This record gives sequence, C-alpha cells and structure tokens, in this order.
Amino acid sequence: MTDGAWVSLFSGGKDSSWALYRALERGYSVERLVTVHPEGDSYMYHVPATRLASLAAESIGIPLLEVEPDDFGADDVPDAGVQGDEELEPLEAALRDLDSDLDGGIKGVTAGAVESEYQTTRIEAMAERLEAQVFAPLWQEDPRTLAEAMLDAGFEVRIIRVAAYGLDESWLGRTLDTDALDELESLNDEYGVHILGEGGEFETLVTDGPHMDRRIELEYDTEWDGTRGTLRIEDARLAE
Repeated sequence: MTDGAWVSLFSGGKDSSWALYRALERGYSVERLVTVHPEGDSYMYHVPATRLASLAAESIGIPLLEVEPDDFGADDVPDAGVQGDEELEPLEAALRDLDSDLDGGIKGVTAGAVESEYQTTRIEAMAERLEAQVFAPLWQEDPRTLAEAMLDAGFEVRIIRVAAYGLDESWLGRTLDTDALDELESLNDEYGVHILGEGGEFETLVTDGPHMDRRIELEYDTEWDGTRGTLRIEDARLAE
C-alpha cells in the first residue's frame, strides 16, 4: 500500500509523543492521533492523564480519535495473554472504522514501545490484520540515549505517576532533565528502576515540544499513599 494515512497511537506520554515526532520528522502523513481511555488498570495502555491528550492534540494540530472501552478488569486477571488480546479489541475496532473513513485508508501506525514484547507483538499483529505498517522508532534503543534525544529535541517531560522503590513523592511533577536521568541511572543500578519507566516505574506527560505550537500548563496537587503516587490535575490549559 503506497497511499493512505498514518495514525499515531497516542497517550500524551513521552514514548508515544516521541514516536509521533519522529514520524512527522520523516514526513509521514499523520492524519489522526488515537487515544484509548482505560477505565481502571490496563495491561496494554498508558493510564494516567489520558484526558489531557485532547489538549496535546490541539497544540499539535492533528485531530484526535478517543476510544472509550469498558473497564478491562485488569486488577484480577487469570491469563495475561488473553487479557492483552481482549484489551486490544476496542482499539482495533476503532481503527477499522477509521480505515474506512480516511482517504486511502490507514497506511501505518506509530507506536512508542521500547522493550515490551507483550505490547509490541500485539500491535504488530493488529497492524498486519489491518494491512498497515508499524513505525516504532524507540524499539530496542538504548534508554539513556533515547531520553537524551528527547531532551535535545526540546521535549518537556513531566512525571505524573510513580510506582517503584526509590521513587518518592518528590518525583511527582518533576521535569525530566539531565540531573533526573543521572538519578534514574543510579536507581537503575541500585533497584533496577528502568530509566524510561518501561516497567511501569513512572508515567509521564509531554507538556511541550517542537511538534507542539503551545505548551500545556498544569495546576495540580499530589496523591501519595506511602509507596506510590500520582498527580491530581486540578487545571490544564494551553499557554496563551
């Protein structure tokens, strides 16, 4: 397939944003961002602050398709493989509808996977069923090199959730910078914390970048239970 549009699987976090940015750099015709809003926990999708993807999409200037599945019940799963397949179903259904709506259909999808075989194999299988390509520029890349590339490009990355030994409440709302990367490398050596949070150690939101016309401004409080925490976003808006 030579014609058709690209679609970006997009949460607003750093990995999906980087995949989108790299696709735009290559000149891919990304005509839709697609965000899944999980109810409760999820094995396949980024969960926190996905509602802010609409602000990011407005700043980026690409229409957003929002997928609203039922609760995946991911807090009580007898078979993780079956769970992942089931969680993919509403996304695939939405993409099939989009494939019919877009001129030329869907040529390819961008994905922000770094090391997760669990997610990547399912996305690749879905894309094959849709007869679409997959662009996954983070896949199997060195985490520190990737993080530095994001910073060098001008990404502003905020940490919005932490859930790992060694990451305390002070990390909530923190901007990912060189000092933070140095600390994460030390935590990786000591506790195995992944530098990009690939194991769910932390989640992020990109609040500014070269692909965005206006940065996202946040007002928030923090919720901390003694071992993990998240930002409670009280207000979010695009800068004037």
